[in-house]
Amino acid sequence: MGEPRAGALHDLANALDLLGGPPGMLVPLAFSGCLCVYGRWRSGLFVFTVAVFGSGVVVPLLKSVAGRPRPPHPSVLVSDGSFPSGQVCAAVALVIAVAVVAFRPRVRTWWWAFGALYVGAMVWSRTWLHTQWLTDALGGVLAGAGTALLLWCAFAPLLRREAIRMATGRLWD
Repeated sequence: MGEPRAGALHDLANALDLLGGPPGMLVPLAFSGCLCVYGRWRSGLFVFTVAVFGSGVVVPLLKSVAGRPRPPHPSVLVSDGSFPSGQVCAAVALVIAVAVVAFRPRVRTWWWAFGALYVGAMVWSRTWLHTQWLTDALGGVLAGAGTALLLWCAFAPLLRREAIRMATGRLWD
């Protein structure tokens, strides 16, 4: 990752850095709001919880335990602690949460392909910008997937109830 820090690839990495940072939290929050407006408050609560819990609870806890320093000379402003990557964790968690609430199991295949490309690009971005070691980004993948899957299990009864209501056309009951 010792490439020049200028050009189109660097611009892409900076855009992904911005999307993975605090402004990127607007995406899951807006998606949660849209779900709630359309009567799917259980799905909205699930997406909101995955987004906030993954980035706001799991990552800071793991960073405080690991205490791993970042690579030298990052290209963008970063906080302390390198392991795990919070931006990669948030990307994985969002991909899984959207898959759960927006797509039927039979049509998720293309979403998983898109999600893998998005997460791969975020991993690349974090290492390209010298903000994380590759193992930190891969740790973010595992933290995001673990968080989203555990919360999916916790929310399964609510989501199942919502699916039944959707099938009967009674979302607002």
